Amino acid sequence: MSDGSVAEREPGPEAGAEPVPDAAAEAGAEPGVEPGPEANAGSEAESARARRFSVASMLDGFFFVFAGVAAVWLAWLVFTQSFEFGWFGIAFFLGFWLVLAYLVLPRLHRILTTIYVPDYFIGRARTSDGLLGDPVNLAFEGSEASLHAAMALAGWTRADDVTLATSWRIVTSTITRRSYDEAPVSPLFLFGRQQDFAYQQEVEGNPARRHHVRFWRTPDGWLLPGGRRVEWLAAGTFDRAVGFSIFTLQITHKIDADIDVERDHIVATVLTANPNAYVEVLRDFSTGYHSRNGGGDTIRTDGDLPVVVVSEVPIGAIEAGPADAAGDSVPVRGADAAASATGRGADG
Repeated sequence: MSDGSVAEREPGPEAGAEPVPDAAAEAGAEPGVEPGPEANAGSEAESARARRFSVASMLDGFFFVFAGVAAVWLAWLVFTQSFEFGWFGIAFFLGFWLVLAYLVLPRLHRILTTIYVPDYFIGRARTSDGLLGDPVNLAFEGSEASLHAAMALAGWTRADDVTLATSWRIVTSTITRRSYDEAPVSPLFLFGRQQDFAYQQEVEGNPARRHHVRFWRTPDGWLLPGGRRVEWLAAGTFDRAVGFSIFTLQITHKIDADIDVERDHIVATVLTANPNAYVEVLRDFSTGYHSRNGGGDTIRTDGDLPVVVVSEVPIGAIEAGPADAAGDSVPVRGADAAASATGRGADG
């Protein structure tokens, strides 16, 4: 009408009122429409799937536990039955272990690790079976001759290569507790090849307990993550006993878990005996982790990587011997470098 009056209207959305959500719309149905049989059927189907998933989970857990118990029971039967056959049963059991530990399990690990273990540098060496071995926790700069001189002056003994004769000697030495200063170390691989050489320090004349470190020459032009150039990478650990690998059941050395103590021990001995050597530390080179090595031993590290520079160590000094070359006093430069590198004691 044109009488000038204004008709009253209900405020709409443009007036600022918020629309009230419809429960049916939130449920996926059209507003004002009651859920039909299809919606109820969908809800029932989801409930059925949840029940099936729960049953499948329970069955999976049951068979997992059953398989574990069955494996233990089988092992017990094999163990007990072997004695019923007398010496023949014991020999059969020993042969079964040898085939399993040194043929079947290594082959299986080699196949599986080819699939899932990266084939590039990740700060870990690998065993001959492809398993992740000891962490790379040291780097060196200098020629091979300077490195040999520095290790010899620091009181380290170069380990023998692994041969049938040296393998038999370390077995007999371990059993009889006779000293074997040059005992070989097992091969670990980095850059697709075995360590170039290794050094060790036997503890109390027992070949089962020793400090040892493996060295690999880096490929030409190869740089550490971050761009640092080094000539050598190394992995140092402390053998505390002889035992069985939990991955392959082979007889092997068991290492101490805190590999940083061994790393710091190696650095301290080299710097103390070599006044011309010094160290630079790459902090947090690798993320500190708790893991296991190829033998199943627990390892812990803070992730720091000391780079020991031995390029100025005189090669001829090795002929004089550690006592004459190093003297009675501790070199100031080496001691200070060791303290700054480790921030902790070098006991190992």
